[in-house]
Amino acid sequence: MNSSLSFRRLNAIVVKEFIHILRDWRSLGLAIAIPVLLLILFGYALNMDLKNVPIGVYDISMSKESSDLLSLFDGSQYFEIKSYYQNTNDLENDLKKKIIKAGVIIDQHFGKSIYTSAPVHINIVIDGADANTGRLILNYSQALASIYNTQIIADSASLSGSITASPRSWYNQGLDSTYNLVPGITAIVMVVIASMLASVTVAKEWEMGTIEQLISTPVTRLEITLGKAIPLYAVGLADVIIATVLGMVIFDVPLRGQPALVILVASVFLIGVLFYGLLLSITLKSQVLANQIALLSGFLPTLVLSGFIFTIANMPLPVQILTHFFPARYFISMLKSIYLKGVGLEMMLLNFTFLTIYAALMVFLSVRKLKLRLD
Repeated sequence: MNSSLSFRRLNAIVVKEFIHILRDWRSLGLAIAIPVLLLILFGYALNMDLKNVPIGVYDISMSKESSDLLSLFDGSQYFEIKSYYQNTNDLENDLKKKIIKAGVIIDQHFGKSIYTSAPVHINIVIDGADANTGRLILNYSQALASIYNTQIIADSASLSGSITASPRSWYNQGLDSTYNLVPGITAIVMVVIASMLASVTVAKEWEMGTIEQLISTPVTRLEITLGKAIPLYAVGLADVIIATVLGMVIFDVPLRGQPALVILVASVFLIGVLFYGLLLSITLKSQVLANQIALLSGFLPTLVLSGFIFTIANMPLPVQILTHFFPARYFISMLKSIYLKGVGLEMMLLNFTFLTIYAALMVFLSVRKLKLRLD
């Protein structure tokens, strides 16, 4: 048995696999539904932005200056003043009941002290039971206090010559976390599709005994692996297009780069994960085992070690090194650059090279590992 390629035989296998996919309408329907479900689930549930957080206020100062400061909080999209209190006990009770997430306590001398050289403090108490939300509230509160401080300095004639910073966020002006999540969801979708479909296709032939019929024909290893991968590639590419369009329509994620570049990069990644699924299917010859290992070794690293949710730079050094072995890291990084920065391939050559090497290696190993003989 050799690895030559006849397009007539390849076409016959591709047609056969398409017929199998169309007959298994449940798996096909699931493959189409998965991008929609994952996009909506991750897009809404994993939203890491802070909006309209309920806060309470105990303003002892009751001055114009404290009102100006509080209007900054209430006028922002991050906070909503739910209640004003007359003592700290009521504020603390509502914090315990989770009616509010934070409380702002302003000292009685705030209005007079604000124009002196002495430092002026306001107390912000935060519900630390939810550490992530508490950290976001703390950061946004400090940012608003900094804006107010800048306004006070600008209004002061004696300090009119001081320097003030005007920070701007490029490529994602509102720092919307959904813009970062949608490209990652595309990678998750492709890994799940590869795990669900590719990891069982050859194993099914062995379990049902139909591999013997293939062995008795003149088809080669290359024709079988390509013939099984091409229909799955078409399904995976349809999922990429669905995820991209839904991300733009539902979450307003901008696609500033070339759509053709998204397809190119996604195609290389898709080839890699599809042939990885085929490799497991060929090696293990068991649908259940191959599917479970594909999910464990594909889905979980993509979720945790790709930069999709957790920032790689914040991970311990050994884990950062480990992330280089998972192709989703390079794919998600490139997608973010295409979506948000509109960069071309010349700016991502290193990541693209790693991704291409991974895809070529998976194709080589899959063809090499397939043995068309009965043990």
